[in-house]
Amino acid sequence: MNILIAGCGQVGSALAGLLSREGHDVSIVDRNESAFRLLPEDYTGYITVGLPSDQDILRKAGIENCDAVAAVSPDDNVNIMVSQLAQKIFGVKTVITRIYDPAREQVFAQFGLDTICPTNITVDSIYSALLAQESQSINFGCNAISFRNIPVPDHLIGVTTADIQVADNEEVFAVLHANNGLDLASRAPVRLTEDDRLIIARITD
Repeated sequence: MNILIAGCGQVGSALAGLLSREGHDVSIVDRNESAFRLLPEDYTGYITVGLPSDQDILRKAGIENCDAVAAVSPDDNVNIMVSQLAQKIFGVKTVITRIYDPAREQVFAQFGLDTICPTNITVDSIYSALLAQESQSINFGCNAISFRNIPVPDHLIGVTTADIQVADNEEVFAVLHANNGLDLASRAPVRLTEDDRLIIARITD
């Protein structure tokens, strides 16, 4: 894939390195030339110095040939502008926007932007850890998915995940074993033991 990343901070540089190692054609844009020092030594993609929300800079970075754009700068306003330009002006189909302000995430998700809010994800994770919760939620745009982590009930010991009946808005996501190994239920049926824990996914919003 041809992928453009707006913002070469900790997230942008790590993402660029990962995608580059996987063989994707990556182009990354940042207004500060010094930011590119964060890129890993094995990064083989392109770099462009300039304001990511500038149409000419985006053209220079190759957005017209991109399959996907990730707007992950530390500035919500820049990320939103880049995402809207990518969608409305350049017709990029896959656009991911990082939004720090939780209130903005809900608003811009309604505009059709695929948003990720690290603030919400961090709060949910810390809340669950502090209160020893057996469930966690992750937000994807305006949708939330909760994951329940429960002991295997006695009547399900020896049963496979394919035979478990759950509610219409739920799915058996995975089985967590006593050795902390994890088997995804979607790959193959998993036979349950008394030491296992079931992870059930549910759309909550």
